[in-house]
Amino acid sequence: MSFGVDRFALEYWALAAVLLFAKMFVNSGVQGWTRIRNKAFVHPEDAAFFGGVQPRERELPLVETAADAWRNDLENIPIFLFLSLGAVLLGGTSFWVGGYCAVFVLARALHTAFYFAHRQPHRNLAYQLGLFATIATAIHVVSLL
Repeated sequence: MSFGVDRFALEYWALAAVLLFAKMFVNSGVQGWTRIRNKAFVHPEDAAFFGGVQPRERELPLVETAADAWRNDLENIPIFLFLSLGAVLLGGTSFWVGGYCAVFVLARALHTAFYFAHRQPHRNLAYQLGLFATIATAIHVVSLL
């Protein structure tokens, strides 16, 4: 077990965390902007505050899609970030950590894009690519113990 941290591995991890945050932030922005632009709010307090309109019974389809993508991110991104940080802290090299992070970030960005475009099997393939990166990272962490 090693606790020598490769500075570049840590930098790749931090960059991946920031890029994933930015992707999720944009997704949240899509939800908010869509609601405000269309004056379409489910919660009465939001409807009153943002437009003085009657609340809707359901979210707009674009908001629902963004919320579904958000939930999927919450099921996948934290696990990957914890595992990849473990790889960094246990002495994983920048080559491997950077590779896992690059594949995962690309996979999650594609997954979200395909979610919004309603594209199957593309969305599932992007999900599987991210899952592969997560599993590979987990195996690598175990090998570093």
